[in-house]
Amino acid sequence: MSALDLLFDFLRFPSVSTDPARSGDVAACAEWLSGRLADFGLKVEVHPTRGHPIVVARNEHRPGRRTVLIYGHYDVQPEDPVAEWKSAPFEPVVRDGVIYARGSTDNKGQILAHILGVAATLKATGDLPVNLIFVIEGEEEIGSTHLESFLAAHRDALKCDVIAVSDTGMVAPGAPTFTYGLRGIATMELRVTGPRTDLHSGIFGGAVMNPLTALARLLATLHDGDCRVAVPGFYDAVHALSDWEREAWSRLPLGDERILGLTGAPALVGESGYTTLERTWARPTAEINGIGGGFQGAGSKTVLPREAFAKLSFRLVPDQSPQDILDKVSAHLRAQCPPGVVLDIQSGHSGEPYLTDPHSRFGKAAQRALRRAFGTQDVALIREGGSIPIINTFKRVLGVDTLLLGLALPDCAAHGPNENFPVANFEDGIRLNQALLEELASA
Repeated sequence: MSALDLLFDFLRFPSVSTDPARSGDVAACAEWLSGRLADFGLKVEVHPTRGHPIVVARNEHRPGRRTVLIYGHYDVQPEDPVAEWKSAPFEPVVRDGVIYARGSTDNKGQILAHILGVAATLKATGDLPVNLIFVIEGEEEIGSTHLESFLAAHRDALKCDVIAVSDTGMVAPGAPTFTYGLRGIATMELRVTGPRTDLHSGIFGGAVMNPLTALARLLATLHDGDCRVAVPGFYDAVHALSDWEREAWSRLPLGDERILGLTGAPALVGESGYTTLERTWARPTAEINGIGGGFQGAGSKTVLPREAFAKLSFRLVPDQSPQDILDKVSAHLRAQCPPGVVLDIQSGHSGEPYLTDPHSRFGKAAQRALRRAFGTQDVALIREGGSIPIINTFKRVLGVDTLLLGLALPDCAAHGPNENFPVANFEDGIRLNQALLEELASA
């Protein structure tokens, strides 16, 4: 079976971890994955959790060799809205050299490229240059709920020198990219309540505080006129960018025009004094992700709603603590809350930021592998604005750094309709795995 046929089989599983109705599909996908890893000559263990299984595979470990752990996930996001897909989300197709299917980029295409790289090396030489461990989970899209406890319980068995992950992006087609930093995240939900029921806005307007008005006032205090977060102490742990980073990022083929085109927004707006890449990769943010309350139907209904809510998220940079930020934002909002309403704040999920040294010996080895796989001397060294909370968990539990070697393009539509992955990137990923294990073996 060809590499593309294997990927298509993998993509056909609707392994949506968020949907309890699809738990059987997730389990079937894990079974398929474990079967392929065993077919390629690896020893496979499937570890059940209270959620979805974790698949672990390894080669024969020999003393004196480096041990490399490769992490990925086989669960995917829901396919909604289905009507916006140009082809069925779980029936992969290739159009103009690009694979379209849910999970094609995030993360089935990327992790299978690593698996097939290992398979190709084993077929050609009968061995690998390193002791290898695959850890592939089925809960990344729901926050890796059970992975940290699994890592802690199997710490000795998972002992390694370095971790490699391909679940990030490239700055442009054909531009090998090494991501050495990720922003963290903290989330919360606000609920503002006022009268015990919706009130007639003519009879009671001017007599009580409108929860929607109170909420709007609260949200407006999050930023100042320069788009800086106005929460006291928010920037206390934030470090200035290094000169080499600012200079390197300024040369990347990902300028404002390209970013603007990807967003479809009328203009780029953000914190003064920083470029767009600097704002999205290395500056913290406060965002309103959802807001609601009052009458939402057609026409008008003149009420003072009994409550209003908003969902907030904060992207964090190295040395910012999610809990510290949640505490500071909560204190700020309580201090700003107008009279006449009650403010309730509930914390949500969070994840720590991550940063490693791209100039370490393993970082340099990764860059050599990228050059070999893509046939170029230029490697983009970047941070990313998104969050992969488990990456810093690896550092905390296993005590090693992670090399983020993404194969996704900026327009891959991960999590959205028409998610896609170029066939060329899939093939490059197979070569990357082979080069990476060789380079790490001698680093």
